Amino acid sequence: MSFAVRYSASARDDLIRLYDFLLERASTAEDLDLAERALNAITTAADSLSRSPFIYRKAGQSPFLREVLIPFGHSGYVDLFEIENAAMVTILAVRHQLEDDYH
Repeated sequence: MSFAVRYSASARDDLIRLYDFLLERASTAEDLDLAERALNAITTAADSLSRSPFIYRKAGQSPFLREVLIPFGHSGYVDLFEIENAAMVTILAVRHQLEDDYH
């Protein structure tokens, strides 16, 4: 079984915010590459949700609200997502692990 994965509007805004944050701090070509690699790590993790979203840890009382940890550098990112039905997963938020809670 395969799930379609979509981003909510706020999750898309999160991706842009996180990418822009890294670009604003970039002072070398390697720093620019870092922003691309971070975005790639996040989107690769999101793609993995299409195969088996139930393997990721629960993020609250609902068995359908979950989060995937995305290692990157010394910390990483977290995707909060909801399994909508037997065919759809929606990413609700994307945060850096050192940011304030997003629940």
